[in-house]
Amino acid sequence: MAALSWEELEALTDFQIDRVNGNTNAQSRLRLFGKSESDVGVTLYRDHHAWCPYCQKVWLWLEEKQIPYRIEKVTMFCYGEKESWYKRKVPSGMLPAIELDGRIITESDDILMALEREFGALGWSMNDPKVVPLRRLERLLFRAWCAWLCYPANSAREDQRNREQFVRIMAQVEAALSQTPGAYFLEDFGIVDVVFTPYVERMNASLYYYKGYSMREENPRMSAWFDAMETRSTYRGTQSDFHTHAHDLPPQMGGCYENQDPQTQINQSRVDRGAWDGLPDVTYPEPETSRAEALHRVVKHHQNIIRVNPADDRLMDEALRCALTFMMTGEICTPPAGSDVALRYLRDRISVPRDMSIYAAKRLRTALEKTAALVGNQQGTPIPSRHRRDQDPANFVSL
Repeated sequence: MAALSWEELEALTDFQIDRVNGNTNAQSRLRLFGKSESDVGVTLYRDHHAWCPYCQKVWLWLEEKQIPYRIEKVTMFCYGEKESWYKRKVPSGMLPAIELDGRIITESDDILMALEREFGALGWSMNDPKVVPLRRLERLLFRAWCAWLCYPANSAREDQRNREQFVRIMAQVEAALSQTPGAYFLEDFGIVDVVFTPYVERMNASLYYYKGYSMREENPRMSAWFDAMETRSTYRGTQSDFHTHAHDLPPQMGGCYENQDPQTQINQSRVDRGAWDGLPDVTYPEPETSRAEALHRVVKHHQNIIRVNPADDRLMDEALRCALTFMMTGEICTPPAGSDVALRYLRDRISVPRDMSIYAAKRLRTALEKTAALVGNQQGTPIPSRHRRDQDPANFVSL
């Protein structure tokens, strides 16, 4: 089958979202929740790619409370130069930050406490006697994760000790989750779930990829917690996937070190090259709109996508249309010779949720990989691990 034209492809999608009043989404610059723009009293400064865990925590809180707010997106150090306007506002360059009543507040916990004082608690206060021990437990889990993931083990025995330490703390988390009749940390969803969300999502991805350990599959209470979180449109809108986190974390964390477990190699191959269906990064049913969403996002920004790809523009244009034609019609469309590298370069740089939601990304990655495989096995330019300048927002500012 010949590749459809961009006009023909555009006619195959009517996907739309209401960025201002609709479900949580990464493309918004303004959120009103049905209120007036005059009700906006908060500006959230977060990273362009939605990679920052502390930004996700504040973002999720604002979405759950439905506080009208503006979003300004800022470059993280690992993928580009910090904007001068932001450094004048926040000299440290720290993210996230909020502007509230003319004041700039940094540090995510300080931000949440300030928001509580202004708008009320999310279920329970950050300093509630029920909440404080669970916040401490989240930090214990974080430290055990870092000890296992972010430092090279000198031997398999040392790696095993670090694993056992993490599993011990994880057992405490399981016990805490078992204290309530529902799936959340307290009687209902609240601030504790927001506090745990960013890093357990990243633990789930990174330990699967670098350590061969499936946090969601090994821990039934945590699995039920993830399932409950995925019923919330707020979480779905901020949720990332294994591929994005596995490769955005190394420069943020100062390195992520894999072990020699055979399962690690299996997991890495699956995350990097597919199949992406069935990975334990998401379990809610796939929306019927996933392909239409992926197509909409690519068609809208295809000129930039082609421009930043290392391949010749005409070659990438045709190859990308072949992949999208296959994704939407199921018909085989053979791309130009030598386009396997170009298609896999894009496959590896889809960012969730920056570009699209998790299932839309799975559909697009699958189409890119299957189309690339028609003409070769060459992989794209390797993803850097010391920085992510390949994702410099200056190249994607219109995305």
